[in-house]
Amino acid sequence: MTYVDETVPPLTSNGEVTVIQVPVSDPRVEPLIRELGEEYSARYGKDAHTELSRYPDEEFTEPHGGALILLLERGEPVAGGAFRRYDPETAELKRIWTHSAHRRRGLARRVVAELERAAGDRGYRRIYLTTGPRQPEARGLYLVTGYTPLFDTEAHPETLGLLPFEKNLPAAVPEDLASDLREHLPSDLPGKAADQ
Repeated sequence: MTYVDETVPPLTSNGEVTVIQVPVSDPRVEPLIRELGEEYSARYGKDAHTELSRYPDEEFTEPHGGALILLLERGEPVAGGAFRRYDPETAELKRIWTHSAHRRRGLARRVVAELERAAGDRGYRRIYLTTGPRQPEARGLYLVTGYTPLFDTEAHPETLGLLPFEKNLPAAVPEDLASDLREHLPSDLPGKAADQ
């Protein structure tokens, strides 16, 4: 995964998607917040904007155990999402978004994968998230990306309220151990050079 310093504009080519980590105050985040607010309001009513301001922006910054990423295509934000510290072992995904003009391209899956990778890099071992009962696309996304539903999937979503999910992240292998393991692999395994 390539993160670009938020103070330097990303270099992209036609069709290339660049992943950047930025603060909530970055102007490129505005389309995410605006479109999420509109979508939440359309599905849940006028008070939906409250959800977007529930957590202070600093919870989505590295010093507080969080991150906000954007996927840029030709310099424009096309998708994004964030996580915050839920507990010492768990990151909570929030604000997963794909621009309405760029849906059905697998960008939300990419956002989730990038957030999982960033959370794992920060030492989190588990991901937790909730989605609303009127967001079947989100429910489907989390099911297809390996999240375990913490609710009765047979129940009508409207009777449940928020739909919680979790996913355990793979444990990181320290580089010295990984190097030692590679050293002792049989030479005929894929990815192991025969001349080693």
